[in-house]
Amino acid sequence: MKIIFDQNVPRALARNLGPHQVTRSAEKGWQELKNGDLLAAAEAAGFDLLITCDQNLEYQQNLTARKIAIIALSTNNWPLIRERAEAVVTAVAKAKPGTYRTVDCGVFRKAKRSTGRGS
Repeated sequence: MKIIFDQNVPRALARNLGPHQVTRSAEKGWQELKNGDLLAAAEAAGFDLLITCDQNLEYQQNLTARKIAIIALSTNNWPLIRERAEAVVTAVAKAKPGTYRTVDCGVFRKAKRSTGRGS
């Protein structure tokens, strides 16, 4: 399967996708392409699957006529994605043309900064 990673997907995820051919959008010079333009370019180039961390893609685009499958990760935080890598691998295996699937990898929350004052 030919997979394209959107700009926001950690490149380290590619190591978990074994036999699949993974390309980052920046490698194709597509880092400036957004949503519909990226989907159209990926389809024209023969990609089977787009992996993104853009949670709004489903609502911003009409995905019903698409040939490319889309997987949206709930975060772009690599430590969280790494913990759920098997769920991503499973979603990739189930991806079919024109499908959209979300993989819940959790949500990154920044730790609150201490003010340095006593409690």
